[in-house]
Amino acid sequence: MNKTIRTRKSAKRYVWMISLSFVLYHLSFSVACSDMLDTQSELVEFQEDNTLNHPTDSVYSVMGIINRMQLIADRTVLLGEVRGDLVQPTDAASADLKRLAAFNLTEANKYNQVSDYYAVINNCNYFLAHVDTALQRRGRNLFMNEYAAVKTFRAWTYLELVKNYGQVPLVLDPVMTEREAAEHLNGKRATIQEVCDYFIADLTPYAYITPPSYGNVGDFQSSSFFIPTRVLLGDLCLWAGKYKEAARWYNDFLNDPQQPRPLNEQRRIRWNSVTDFQSPVNGYSSDNNAREETLASIPMESRVFDGNVSDLQNVFNSTRENNYFYQLTPSAGMRRISAEQVYCMEYKTATTTDTVYVPRTGFSNDNYIGDLRFSANYTLRSEGGQDPYSEFSTLRQTINKLSRANTVSTYRLTMVYLRYAEALCRAGLPQSAMSVLKYGLCPDNNVERIDSLERVEAGSLITFDVNTFTEERSIGVHSVGSGDADCNAQYALPMPPTSLPTRQDTINYQVPLVEDLIINEMALEGAFEGYRFHDLMRVALRRGDPSYLADPISRRNGAADAQLHQLLMNQDNWFLPLPTVQ
Repeated sequence: MNKTIRTRKSAKRYVWMISLSFVLYHLSFSVACSDMLDTQSELVEFQEDNTLNHPTDSVYSVMGIINRMQLIADRTVLLGEVRGDLVQPTDAASADLKRLAAFNLTEANKYNQVSDYYAVINNCNYFLAHVDTALQRRGRNLFMNEYAAVKTFRAWTYLELVKNYGQVPLVLDPVMTEREAAEHLNGKRATIQEVCDYFIADLTPYAYITPPSYGNVGDFQSSSFFIPTRVLLGDLCLWAGKYKEAARWYNDFLNDPQQPRPLNEQRRIRWNSVTDFQSPVNGYSSDNNAREETLASIPMESRVFDGNVSDLQNVFNSTRENNYFYQLTPSAGMRRISAEQVYCMEYKTATTTDTVYVPRTGFSNDNYIGDLRFSANYTLRSEGGQDPYSEFSTLRQTINKLSRANTVSTYRLTMVYLRYAEALCRAGLPQSAMSVLKYGLCPDNNVERIDSLERVEAGSLITFDVNTFTEERSIGVHSVGSGDADCNAQYALPMPPTSLPTRQDTINYQVPLVEDLIINEMALEGAFEGYRFHDLMRVALRRGDPSYLADPISRRNGAADAQLHQLLMNQDNWFLPLPTVQ
């Protein structure tokens, strides 16, 4: 891995790696701003000798972009998780993490390094501006796979950037001089809507181009480096409020005839029987299921000597490196959401089929109450017999999702299903969205669970291959951790208490309530992975209701924090500050 990802100063064609993190040595910017758009690089060659027209150019260039993405990998998790309601900092947490959690967001915070995002962007811009897309060999465009992949990297980075900063300079050409950097810093800033609209148009022509394949790179399969363009288009449309378009992109990806992706039944965490509640069976964390679940990830180095190493393992877990003092721990809010779920089991005898609702007391582990995904990922034990004056913590926390330090996931299959459900719901198709959660979308379930009017309205948005997407292979997402959700009468499509005048009134009643179920499911499924703050933010912005975000975050520790709630009722306080110009 390190031999390919690390910068190769001796490779002449690789010297295109121009960081957009530099320029301001001679400009009158504040210290915090001085590295936002850096154009000085140790890897600069003359403009006339920088065309990328050889296969090795493209490999080195794309790997160089991935190298830059390593710098923002941890932040994709931490900025989305620390500011949410599912984790809280411990006494051992760094001052910067504590300030993030308290929304004391300053330019000096170590996690507020906007230059790292623009380093990725400028490398992408340089590649896109200089790669020879007209070059063909044996009738095949030699660089179009890389070209599409780099466009996708750039769009993904911009989406991450604007979600965290609110408004950002939209830089689309390589920045080569201080003057260009200054113009961008002082220019118009693009909103989330504008960023999404631009990249939806930019990516759509490349949606079906296969990413490049470089085989194994070190310990990694290189195909896992590349972000699925259609999924990213779904995300961009979801943030832009183009819900039917978002649902169409997600459906198209999941129902791809070359690689269909039904939800894997084997991932479920289950109780052994309807009477034995001592130790659940965890299919969630098996290596095979993890590989199927992970659609894309950023590969990290295994040693600091080789380059960029993820610190997530040390932040979330007890390790020898941190003397077993973890910095983030599951919040009271996370435990509440998990414990509120009702675990239902279907069982059959020789003559009958019935259901059992698992009791809420009598467990050997309180984390077994409700949904089992939390307990499958989280353990805490005490190390007895330790010297009370030891430098090591007596507590050992493990969050299984983050117990490996060599990759940072960017896309997982089940989270794509949940965003698909969100898009369907906001497109006015609450029955279809609820089916993603409770039953699994497949032709048989669609006919049985969705009424004819909604099926007509949804059309191809809920069409799936009849041979691949069967009832047996298309479980509802809630069944991953809460038993047989399809049999759970307490987990159902919300219905108004009295008949409403029109069908549309009923849909309008159901949409926000089903959306609430989806957002809760995203917490159960995506906890500790960096989604939570942005999921809450997306719905709060959509509804024009900052309390949707402020309420759960201000109660993350179990008690209401009035000061934090008041702070979060102003959405300007949700975003990191960009470096300022003096």
